[in-house]
Formats: sequence, C-alpha cells, structure tokens
Amino acid sequence: MLDKEFQYYLDNQNSLVREYDGRYIVIVGEKVVGGYDDYSQALSNSLKKYEMGTFLVQKCSPGDKDYTLTFHSRVAFA
Repeated sequence: MLDKEFQYYLDNQNSLVREYDGRYIVIVGEKVVGGYDDYSQALSNSLKKYEMGTFLVQKCSPGDKDYTLTFHSRVAFA
C-alpha cells in the first residue's frame, strides 16, 4: 500500500530535500501535492482533498532516519 508513492520519494529524495528539507510532504501517485511544517497540518489538509490510504505523508530529510512507518491494527472496524 502506497508503495508507488514511497518509491517516488526514494527515487527523488535528493531533489525533494533541496526543496522541502525538514517539511512534511504529501505525495499522491508520483507527485508532491503539498508541503507543510508539521505532520498534523499535512494530514488534516490532505484529508480534505483525498481519501485516507490514497496519499503518503513523509517527512523530507536526507538519509533514512525519517522514513515513513506503517502501523497495522488488529481491531476490525465496522
């Protein structure tokens, strides 16, 4: 899930860091659709336009220390 978006980030990380270093970027498909100063702002603004699970919020920084983590819940929602 969101493999294409994360691969886009990896493939373009150096150029993205030059433009967005330290900011949270939102990626849909293979396109950055926003840059934000904090995670909650990135998430709330993205949810106004996109369905959950269709976009990646990634802190943009050099190296791999801020790679996005995926969490899975054992609880089923009805």
